[in-house]
Amino acid sequence: MTATTPPSPGGFLKGRRALLLGTTILSLGAAALFVAPDAARHAAIAQNVTQQAQTVQRPVGFADIVEKVKPAVIAVRVKVKEGPENSSFEGQFPRGFERFFRRFGEDMQPDMPNRGMPDMPRGPRRSSGQGSGFFISPDGYAVTNNHVVDRADEVEVQTDDGKTYSAKVIGTDPRTDLALIKVDGDNFPYAKLAERSPRIGDWVLAVGNPFGLSSTVTAGIVSARGRDIGAGPYDDFLQIDAPVNKGNSGGPTFDIEGNVVGVNTAIYSPSGGNVGIAFAIPAATVDSVVKQLRDKGTVTRGWIGVQIQPVTKDIADSLGLKNTDGALVAEPTPNGPAVKAGIKSGDVIVAVNGERIANSRELARRIAQMAPGNTARLTILQKGSEKTVNVTLGELPSQAELRGGGEERSGPRDEMTLGLQLAPASSVAGSGSEGVVVTRVLPDSPAGERGFKTGDVILEVAGKPVSNPSDVRKALEEARKDKKRTVLMRVKSGEGTRFVALPAGRA
Repeated sequence: MTATTPPSPGGFLKGRRALLLGTTILSLGAAALFVAPDAARHAAIAQNVTQQAQTVQRPVGFADIVEKVKPAVIAVRVKVKEGPENSSFEGQFPRGFERFFRRFGEDMQPDMPNRGMPDMPRGPRRSSGQGSGFFISPDGYAVTNNHVVDRADEVEVQTDDGKTYSAKVIGTDPRTDLALIKVDGDNFPYAKLAERSPRIGDWVLAVGNPFGLSSTVTAGIVSARGRDIGAGPYDDFLQIDAPVNKGNSGGPTFDIEGNVVGVNTAIYSPSGGNVGIAFAIPAATVDSVVKQLRDKGTVTRGWIGVQIQPVTKDIADSLGLKNTDGALVAEPTPNGPAVKAGIKSGDVIVAVNGERIANSRELARRIAQMAPGNTARLTILQKGSEKTVNVTLGELPSQAELRGGGEERSGPRDEMTLGLQLAPASSVAGSGSEGVVVTRVLPDSPAGERGFKTGDVILEVAGKPVSNPSDVRKALEEARKDKKRTVLMRVKSGEGTRFVALPAGRA
């Protein structure tokens, strides 16, 4: 008998692995015969996706854009004679908002032995400051803020390459805080205004001269659009979070294509420094204003001659309106275009030339964009009925002509009504002969919560003229009997005439 040597475990496993491997290779090879074209295509797609992902994840810089736009940005330096009537460049803003023009004093008086003695006359002081701007054409026209060059005796600009030029102010527009200045010369690098508005979330670059540090570049995004910060009737700011500080006033905000989307004009800052909330005038507004300043040195706007205010929920309820759209006419200007067209106090303007308006701010912008002498077709709600009137636009008067004055008033007092102490206007010096004057306001009362102040004059309650406090109480009682939740009052104050809705059920 011949002895047989059994196979070793290791050899058996090796043989089995070889068999399995061979089977796998054959299987893959067979599969490849049928799917090779699709596999190659999928592999190419996968590689392309990977490359795109790597491209997206790779940090994107702004160096190319900055190199292109920075030469167009300038530093704007001014000197102004100061006096009691013009001791500040700053405009009036709500608390927390401010222009960010870099301003500092410079006493130009020579040293004198008795300097500082109270009986010695002093000459005018000169104040200097610095902002930013940018060229908009190769022949030296440049844009900056009005508050940078306002009342300036001397203006000079420094370019990105360090050269200094004298400049003259071609025109200013305080209502939008824009100014056009001119430097003699040609072949200046310049920036173009964007033809489209940026989207919220788009990248932007702010270039300027914060604290005198010339040609400083910061980056951020558009945080919001259409911001109203209480600076004026045409507020329509871009909000950006690119850091801006004092000295950036008048400087440009660029998109990533190198076009100017806005002119930096204000910041919100409880501390006075950058907190990531800045506001820029949109390029569309800049374009419209600058064209007029360049052509004639001033800006003219259409005017219908009304004081307007927003339609609040309380006011809408008082007037029986379904929503708060439109602009409420608080007071038409005597002999103004609106009066001639039949518009009255209490009317609500809801459309201009067939296009609906959302609020009073939109109405102001729409009318301002139209030229004086043109006809505007206004749709109004008058005593509950909708009608259309044609208004021939006048020219918007200057701010000085529109500004009203106020004075301290005192006089006889009456019992409290909705937190108001009232007296006939004719009994209080300086209050006029019509209406009821407010002589005291309780801060936590319904009237105090809605902005009533001492010296305000109530002209109408629920559409009826009032001449003494009893008229006001009677109108409130009638409103309660009619089960009205609010009553509408027409109120005249130092800021103009407006409507205020007060709750009728609280006394």
